Amino acid sequence: MVKVALTVVLIASGGLGLAFAAHRNDPDELPMVVKEVEALNSMRSALAMTITGEADQATFAQVCKPVGARMKQLMEERGWKVAQLSEKYRNPSNKPDWEAKLAYKMMEDSPELMGLWKQTEMDSEKGVRYFRRIVVEESCLACHGRKADRPEFVKAGYPDDRAYGFKVGDLRGIYSVFVAE
Repeated sequence: MVKVALTVVLIASGGLGLAFAAHRNDPDELPMVVKEVEALNSMRSALAMTITGEADQATFAQVCKPVGARMKQLMEERGWKVAQLSEKYRNPSNKPDWEAKLAYKMMEDSPELMGLWKQTEMDSEKGVRYFRRIVVEESCLACHGRKADRPEFVKAGYPDDRAYGFKVGDLRGIYSVFVAE
């Protein structure tokens, strides 16, 4: 079982913090964010454990694609903005914005920190944003280990790939979920 540090911060001058309160008149929505992100991370972990041998395009279809599809489904069903972001991204669309960079740095500096909240504004909407750590597991190294060992489809499809060089236990990235007020 994964422990999630829920710290609600009332932000002054752009700092990161947590404030846990009822949202959109629904006291269950913010706890639901945590529940869904934990389920998403468990899905990612379980799918990654199915990797045996060398990773290929089918590995992507079996592991990464379903996680992306579930994130899209959460956005459609719940109206949340959901993303996987990383300083060491493979796809440039997963490059973190300034808030995510701060959250990433906090998690990088504090390995025990699993999640945090920030009151914020996104696309001119006020709301809260949840960040949750993504940890590298042994099976992740098939695609995210040594640069030279990356699968050919990754080398060919992502010429500016930065998502390699990880070790088990490293911070791979963060989930980001924005919930508008």
